[in-house]
Amino acid sequence: MDIHHIRYFLAVCETLNFTRAAESCNVTQPALSRAIQQLEEEVGGLLFRRERNLTHITDLGLLMKPRLQQVLDGLSDVKRDARRFLTLEEASITLGIMCTIGPRRLTGLIAEFGRRYPGVSIRLIEGIAADLAAKVENGELDIAIMANPEGFSGRIEAHRLYDERFVIAFPEHHRFAAMNGIAMREIHGESYLRRINCEYRDHLSKLADECQADAPLAFASEREDWIQNMVAGGLGICIIPEFSAVIPGIQIRPLVDPDVSRDVSLVWMAGRRHSPAVAAFVKLARSHPWPESQFAPAAA
Repeated sequence: MDIHHIRYFLAVCETLNFTRAAESCNVTQPALSRAIQQLEEEVGGLLFRRERNLTHITDLGLLMKPRLQQVLDGLSDVKRDARRFLTLEEASITLGIMCTIGPRRLTGLIAEFGRRYPGVSIRLIEGIAADLAAKVENGELDIAIMANPEGFSGRIEAHRLYDERFVIAFPEHHRFAAMNGIAMREIHGESYLRRINCEYRDHLSKLADECQADAPLAFASEREDWIQNMVAGGLGICIIPEFSAVIPGIQIRPLVDPDVSRDVSLVWMAGRRHSPAVAAFVKLARSHPWPESQFAPAAA
């Protein structure tokens, strides 16, 4: 059923005059008449009855009118929604965020995006690196901001946003407070609080072994707030990314000898075409002025 035929039919219903209906639809009267005839052939009966200069809607026409009006209205809604989606008046993004990335690192970007594109909503999905990568690949996430010490599979395209040093967090009045940087060997004998979701957990453990730094495990948790509160309470130390949100009662110093850092990247499924909203977010994220580290690199 041709959408133009529906539009012509409804115009005749409105005007009860084929000539005026043709004028309102910007077509010739013979073309409109042929379209109505084709529509009648398709539905199997007469939609209009002409008597001299008068046009009447048949019972079949009266039956079809509200249904065809719904079809036309539905198409208008589809076109409207598509226009809003393409012009970013009304769209959405599903954004994955690795749970070890501090919120204060991303609020500036998200706030700026909201100012530029107020019609786009962002749904944040938090998770560990492996889960986020899987969700990017299977389409559950449009994009994700994450790091992976092992790199990414060939199915994922990654654009580096910024690098982030790892630091040692310790309670106030700890001996580490007198140091500008803390060598891995210095954590030997310290009670250690492990962040289970840290994607660099195994890498950091390997480095500690290589430096013969034996820090007995005192507590492990998926909850960053639990770990930090225990540090503040003097129950141990932990290693965290530099831009984590640090609670009062904690001090940090950069981990040195060796320096350890991670590349935080914006990732998406390679070859997958971005929606206009996702494309706008990617463009803004890539040009965003990410703040630099507060710690100068260690001298060579």
